[in-house]
Amino acid sequence: MVATGMRRGGDPAPLRLTRRGRVVVLTFFLLLASLASAVLWTTASRADDPPAGPPPTVVVQADDTLWDIAARTDPGRSPHAVAAEIRRLNGLGVDEIAIHAGDTLVVPRAR
Repeated sequence: MVATGMRRGGDPAPLRLTRRGRVVVLTFFLLLASLASAVLWTTASRADDPPAGPPPTVVVQADDTLWDIAARTDPGRSPHAVAAEIRRLNGLGVDEIAIHAGDTLVVPRAR
C-alpha cells in the first residue's frame, strides 16, 4: 500500500498546481502588484501637491487688464491659459472681462 502523495521509494510526489491553485496564485500576485502601484502612485502625487496656505491674490491697479495680470502672475505660461484660470478661480464668465482698480483677484500659483 502506498501513502497518498508518496512514491514507492519514499520520495514525496512533485508539487503540482491545479487550475484552481494557479488562479489563486495569479490573483495573489495581481493584488500585490496593484497594492504596490497604488502606494507608489499616491506617494508620487503627494510630491506634486501645491504648498498649503492661502491662495495668492493680486490687487488690480489702474489700467491693469486680465491679460497683464496673467502675464505677471506666471511668465512661463501662456497668458491665455493663466487668464482662463484666473476667470475660473474668481467665478468670472468668459464675457466678463471688466475688472476694476482695487478689485482683489485670486491668481494661480506660478509653476
